Amino acid sequence: MSNLTVGRIATLRGRFRPPSDKSLTHRALMLGARADSPSTVRTPLDAGDCRSTAACLRALGTEIDWSGGLVRIRPQPWLPPTEVLDCGNSGTTMRLLSGLLAGCPWTTVLDGDASLRRRPMGRIAEPLRRMGCSVEGERPPIRVTGTDRLQTIRYESPVASAQVKSCVLFAGLQAPGETWVREPHRSRDHTERMLAALGVNVLRAPEDPLWVGVEGGSRWSGFELSVPGDFSSAAFFLVAAALVPEAEVAACEVVLNEHRTGLLEVFRQAGVPFDAEQTSTEVGEPVGTVTVTPGGPYRPFQVSGGLVPRMVDEVPIAAVLATQCDGWSEIRDAEELRVKESDRIEKVAQGLRQMGALVETFHDGMRVFGPTRLRGATISADGDHRIAMAFAVAGLIADGETVIQGAESIDTSYPNFEEELCRMAVV
Repeated sequence: MSNLTVGRIATLRGRFRPPSDKSLTHRALMLGARADSPSTVRTPLDAGDCRSTAACLRALGTEIDWSGGLVRIRPQPWLPPTEVLDCGNSGTTMRLLSGLLAGCPWTTVLDGDASLRRRPMGRIAEPLRRMGCSVEGERPPIRVTGTDRLQTIRYESPVASAQVKSCVLFAGLQAPGETWVREPHRSRDHTERMLAALGVNVLRAPEDPLWVGVEGGSRWSGFELSVPGDFSSAAFFLVAAALVPEAEVAACEVVLNEHRTGLLEVFRQAGVPFDAEQTSTEVGEPVGTVTVTPGGPYRPFQVSGGLVPRMVDEVPIAAVLATQCDGWSEIRDAEELRVKESDRIEKVAQGLRQMGALVETFHDGMRVFGPTRLRGATISADGDHRIAMAFAVAGLIADGETVIQGAESIDTSYPNFEEELCRMAVV
C-alpha cells in the first residue's frame, strides 16, 4: 500500500489534458472487438480498468495490440474462454461484457478484485434472464450462460445506470427485433452516441425520451477514433482551482457531454466562476476546454433527481467543495454511491469529519455545512480512486498534512495524478 502526502499550497495554475475518458475507452474496445473489420483507437486510457477490458477480450479471442497511445483491434470469432475472465476493479467491464456474452451459447465466469466482489450484479442479471440468458450470482464471481436465441425485451430499470442500460442494449444487438430500456432519469449516453456514430440505428420513443432501443442484428464496420479527456478526472483539479486562492486551471480536450458535466451545474449554483468552450466533436461527443478560477463567497448547492446521474462520480469532490460554501449543501437520491468501489457516502462523510467538517448522512446522500477550516488527517482510500483524489484536493486547503492511505488506487483512472498536482501546485 502506498501513501500520498498533501499539504496546503499557495495556488494552483496551469493547463492540463486529463487522462482519456474511461467510459469511452471501454466501449471503443468492446465495440471494436465485435466490429466487422479492424479498428484503431488512439489515446485510450492506459489504466487498470481499461487494461482489464482488453485482457478479457483477448481471452475471448480478439486480437488486441496495445502499444503506448495506440490500440489496434482485429476482431475474431469469439470462443469459450479457457479461464475465468478477470475484470479487476472494473464494474464497467463486468456489466457491459455480460451483455455481449448474453448472445454467446456457452458459460463464462467473470470475477474481479475484493472491491468489485462487493458490487451488485443483480441489476444486470434480471434483464438478461428475461432475455433468455442464465446469470448465476448476485455479486462476483458471476456465471453467464448465453444463448443464440436471445429474446427482445422492454425493460424498465429501477436505477439510472449507464452500465445497466448499456448491458441491455449490447444484448439487444444480438436479439431479433427491437430491444428497449427505460431509466427513471437519463444516465450517461456514451453507448448510444458511439453506436449512432458507427451507423447503428439507435431508437428513441417520441412520446417518452427516457426510452432508448436498438435493432437486433445490427452490424458496424471497424473504425478509427481518438478518445478525448475524461471530465470525471478533470473534476478534481477544477474543484481545486475553485478552492485555492488566485488559482487558474484549464482542462483541455475534455468531454463536454451534458450527461457528464453535472458538476458545472453545481458550479453555477455555488457561484464558482468557470468557462466551458466546445472546440471539436469525437464519436458524437462534444469536446472542449473548461477553465475555472476562484470566486466566493460560495453559495450552498443542492443535488438531487436527474442531476445525480450526470455527476455520480463527482459527488466525493463536490462534497469537498461543499465544506467551503456558506451554509448547508445537500446531496440526495444518490443511493448508487453506496455500491460503488466503496460506500462513498460513508467514506466521504467519515473523511470530512476527520478533517473537521460537519456532515450529516442519509440512506441516499448527505448534508455538508460550511465554510469550514479543514485540518489535515490520515484518510484511508479503501481501494477507491475517487475517494483518494477527493481528499488529496481537500488536503490542499487544510492546515497541516493530509495522508492518503492506499493512494495506489488512483492508478485505476488517473495514473499521473500526483505528477500533475506537483506540476501545477505553487507552494
